[in-house]
Amino acid sequence: MAFSSAQPPYLSPIIPFSGTIHGGLQDGLQITVNGTVLYSSGTRFSVNFQIGPSGNDIAFHFNPRFEEGGYVVCNTKQKGCWGPEERKMQMPFQMGNSFELIFLVQNSEFKVMVNGSLFMLYSHRVPFYCVDTISVTGAVRLNYISFQNTRAAPVQPAFSRVQFSQTARFPHKPKGRKPKPPGFGQASSAPICQTVIHTVQSTPGQMFPNPIISPMTYPNPTYPMPFFTSIPGGLYPSKSIIVSGTILPSAQRFHINLCSGSDIAFHLNPRFDENVVVRNTKINSSWGSEERSLPRKMPFIRGQSFSVWIMCEGHCLKVAVDGQHLLEYYHRLKNLPAINNLEVAGDIQLTHVQT
Repeated sequence: MAFSSAQPPYLSPIIPFSGTIHGGLQDGLQITVNGTVLYSSGTRFSVNFQIGPSGNDIAFHFNPRFEEGGYVVCNTKQKGCWGPEERKMQMPFQMGNSFELIFLVQNSEFKVMVNGSLFMLYSHRVPFYCVDTISVTGAVRLNYISFQNTRAAPVQPAFSRVQFSQTARFPHKPKGRKPKPPGFGQASSAPICQTVIHTVQSTPGQMFPNPIISPMTYPNPTYPMPFFTSIPGGLYPSKSIIVSGTILPSAQRFHINLCSGSDIAFHLNPRFDENVVVRNTKINSSWGSEERSLPRKMPFIRGQSFSVWIMCEGHCLKVAVDGQHLLEYYHRLKNLPAINNLEVAGDIQLTHVQT
């Protein structure tokens, strides 16, 4: 089952960050925070769900601390005063490593997952529907903060295509062959638009309108492997795709394919046995010439989480991994709308897919 998107994501927000949660917290809202813990003089970071931007009223303070072996402090602040701390003497984050942190709002509590595994539950101390702001501070670099409404009626079953009267703006996702590092400018979030028929020039950190169809997202726990789904509307300039997951410790290979019928328009294939990321196209059952060169070292690491962003442009796909531009891949199949299926397979566990 696919779930509707509650609001556009924030892309590469600069820390410290504070952003509006459109419509406030609601039962079933899932917030995904994807980033990397930095090696720095700071030994903490925090994610706060607050009432207003001032920080005097924080419904949920999630605060990993790397001192004393590592633990996570959770608390609530009302009118400037902290309540009793709840401490979980376990540290699911590692300095220098990427992470995917998911908060699922439920009627009685927050459900917190780290890298696809349940980490803790935090019971509400104040009405969660009053929360309208998320802030992040400390020793982290963020790739994105995204929002999905898991209680909404399914926007479409997998493998089907349907258009919607309302479309949201979403950040671009890179795919491709030649690197141009994306800027980490101030993130911005755009309001939901009724109809978008014009194109917007891309600038770092800006949201991009999806001119045709709202993206599909999928719930965390149910990702059969290999995973197949449709890409609503196929590819077109500014169309974005996100695939996040965790690489198995003994991984040899995995791949992400963008398909047009039986053809594979784009094959992204990290190979740990060769320490290379292969890109290629398969037409009429025949593979073309491989592209293997990268501007930097292998961005995928066994046992660690990852996030691949793919953005379609008129002449190429741009690919970023964990918020860092990796490559460009020039279109070999030119009928972009016909590239309308996604396949993910190999030695990974999926945690998030958005098409």
